[in-house]
Parts: sequence; structure tokens; C-alpha cells
Amino acid sequence: MREAEGSKRRRREVRHLVRVWLPALLVVALLAAGVGAYRFEWGQRYLPWLSADPATEPEQVLPPAGPELPEWTTPAPDAQPVDETSAIAPDRVEAAVAKRLADPDLGRHVVGAVSSLEPGSAVWTSGDGEYLPASTTKLLTLGAALDVLGPDHTFSTTVVRGDGPREVVLVGGGDPMLASQPLTVAEAGSSYPARADVTTLAVQAADALRGLGKVRVRFDDSLFTGPTDNPAWRRDYVPDDIVSPITSLMVDSGIAADGLARSDDPSLAAARVFADALRAAGVEVAGEPQRVVVQPDAEVLASVESAPLSEVAERILDVSDNEGAEVVGHQVGLAVSGTGSFEAGAAAVLGTLSGLGIDVTGDEVYDGSGLSRRNRVSTTTVLQLLQHAAGPDGESMRNLVTGLPVAGFTGSLTYRFADGPALARGLVRAKTGTLTGVHALAGIAVDRDGEPMAFVLAADRVAAVKSLNARDALDRAAAALAACRCSA
Repeated sequence: MREAEGSKRRRREVRHLVRVWLPALLVVALLAAGVGAYRFEWGQRYLPWLSADPATEPEQVLPPAGPELPEWTTPAPDAQPVDETSAIAPDRVEAAVAKRLADPDLGRHVVGAVSSLEPGSAVWTSGDGEYLPASTTKLLTLGAALDVLGPDHTFSTTVVRGDGPREVVLVGGGDPMLASQPLTVAEAGSSYPARADVTTLAVQAADALRGLGKVRVRFDDSLFTGPTDNPAWRRDYVPDDIVSPITSLMVDSGIAADGLARSDDPSLAAARVFADALRAAGVEVAGEPQRVVVQPDAEVLASVESAPLSEVAERILDVSDNEGAEVVGHQVGLAVSGTGSFEAGAAAVLGTLSGLGIDVTGDEVYDGSGLSRRNRVSTTTVLQLLQHAAGPDGESMRNLVTGLPVAGFTGSLTYRFADGPALARGLVRAKTGTLTGVHALAGIAVDRDGEPMAFVLAADRVAAVKSLNARDALDRAAAALAACRCSA
């Protein structure tokens, strides 16, 4: 009897512990995951349930059609300037979003700016106009890249003969989406864009290497220079696997096969994958890959090409790919100054935008992804960039608009905009920006009159415990633009 009573008492105690502590533990776990996800925009990388997987979660309704951009025409020589009142009415924008931006969860520093897509049109502003951009920095990086390199530009990864008769060198060309393995048939049907991979490259090179006996694999990542860990980042970002060291020869963004750890030397990791693929293709490989610098006229044995930059840019915007944005930023530096580094890339981005007539006065940019907390950008810069990308002279960077995540449908906005006017889902397209204490949205919203508007909404002094509330407050403010009749 005592045993039975003791057993019942223990069961009651266990049930009590489960009832009291399990909910608390679940809340703590969810909050930790949520803070991590939104702090660094992990998205599909670490928390796949935060982003839709088209292979396993097909949407029940089709995504909305692309935004209806104005039909730009060349004005007649005697044409009169367009009256600003034909675009947005700042007082109507004020009525739609001002109260929402006054939400105390957004903290002490909130900025907002809204305009039509017509350059020079009326602009509604709130706050001092300068903010810590977080991942909305990627808009600047990719806009400059599309203008400098062109939307059809591709990146080559090659295999060349080394100095010795049995030496083969894998040469990194700064492909931001280079993969370790080819996609499976199922993955190829749901993955965008197509990706080059070093395993396919090894299979191509194997034909030229058979019969040589044992070969030695070398690798060349000298295309990029300077530090691989940005001095303007927090010191724990690379050591704690928040972001990979940036090199011109990275596979899978420097992330290991387990999807969590990152390599301390992504170039060496890529070369090891290549060497293993050569072995699998029947080539004898001796020793460990070594870093070298090849001669410019070295014989090319095989090469693979990335998808066009237009598609790469859309993917980087969609999932907020930090490593991809940094590689592209280095490429902008190379194209403008001949130097592929963090510093050269950031300078080239601002210089390119300034050359397009975009006002970058006072802007400070230290990287391509927006991980640096030293970055400061004005809402004017972002608005003018969006206007240019959507305008008659922005054909080369149109993918900056078409690649924006769609509220309630794609990328980093798949599971956002649950609150506020439901019609905003599909009518708001925006790049997210998230760091600790920082939340931002920048993109295009279409109001109830069909008027497309460029907007920037940001708060960069948010209390950590208010992060999710602040994000939702910005979503509601952007949704209010879609729900208003803001055209004049």
C-alpha cells in the first residue's frame, strides 16, 4: 500500500513539475530562438520553420503579380514639370502611419520616409532621417553591383594547371552562391537560382587529369585582399559562427554540411571538397590542398559559371544572405578600383550611387551586408535608390525591385504581417533589417488607389525585450500604407 501511495505521490509531483515548468521552458526556448532569428536574420539557415520551403510548403494561393510600375516615357522638349500633388499627399501618409510609428515599443529613435516612385516628388518624413540600416544595407550593395557589373554578369570558378606537371589549382572567382554539390532533381525543381558547384567542376577536370598518376591540389583565393573578418563587425561574429570569413572561394557560404558550423578557412574547405570529388571521379590525389597564386596565363582545364547577377541579387535579398552580400560588395570594389576588400567595396558602393545622382551625403558604410553597427544611412539615400531602380534609367537594377520579399508570401516576410490590414499581404514588398535593438523595412507599398510608394521605416534603439513587438509595429505601419488612399 505504501509503495502504491509513494508511486502515486511521485506521479503527482512529476505532473506538477510538468504543468508548472514545461510551459516556462518552452517560452524561454521560443524566445531564445526568436531573438536569435531576428537578431541575425537566420531565416532558413538555422530555423527553417521561419521561412517557407517551396519544396515542402507550397502556398495555397498563387503569389501576387509583380508591382505595376509607371510607364516611363521620354518627355517632349517643351514638357512642363510634373506637379508634385499628382503623386502622394504627405498629410494622408501622416494620417496613416504617424500614430503607428509613435508606438512606445519602437523606442526613442524612429525614422520614416515615404514618397511616390517619381523622382523629385513630395516626400513625407518623420524623425531625423538617419538610421542604422542593418540588412537594408544590402539594397545599396546590390543596387551598385547591378549598375556596375550589369544584371547579366556571371562569376567563373576555374581549374587550371599548376607550376608542376602534376599540380592542379582551383581558382576562386568570387561566386557568391558557389555550392559544394550539385542539386538533386527534387532540389533543382524548387531552388532558385541555379548554382555552380565544385563537384561538377571536379568531374569536368578529371578527364584532363587521368593518367598523370597522383596529382596535388592547390587553390588560389587571391582575388580578394585584406582581412577576411571585417574590423567594423562585432568581434564575436566570425568566432561564434554568426558569419563566415569572406574569401573569393567559398562553397555553401562557408557553412559546414551540418548546416550550423562555419569553416575558419572557407577556401581550404572548398579545396578539400574539390579534392574529394576528384578522388570520387577516379583521380589519385596526394596530400592536403595548399594555397598558391597562379600565373595569369595558366592553362584552364575546366570552369563553371554562376547564375546571372540579376538572379543572385534576388536570392540575396529574399533570404538576406550576409555572406553573399559581402562577396558581391567585394566584387563592386574590384570593378571600380581593382581592389576586392571590405573597405574598397563599401567605398565603391557609395561612389557608384553618388554617380547615379543619389544623395549619399553623410552616409557611412563599412560592409556589404549591414552587419556593422557603424553603418549610418539616410532615408533619402534609400528612397532615391528605390526610385532609380523603378524608374526609366534603372533598367539595369530593376531586380532590386522584383527581388524584394513579398509580405505574407516570400523570403524573410513569409510569416510576417499577421497583424494589421490583411490586404497588405502581397501589396507590400520590402527588405528587412534586423540587429540587436534595430528593426527596419525598406521597399514599395501599393495603396488602395494603385499608387506605388517607396518607403523606409526604421527604429534603431529598441529594447531587447521589445524586439518582436517593435517588428510587428513596423509591419503595421507598412501595412497602413497599403490600406490608405495616400495619392493626392
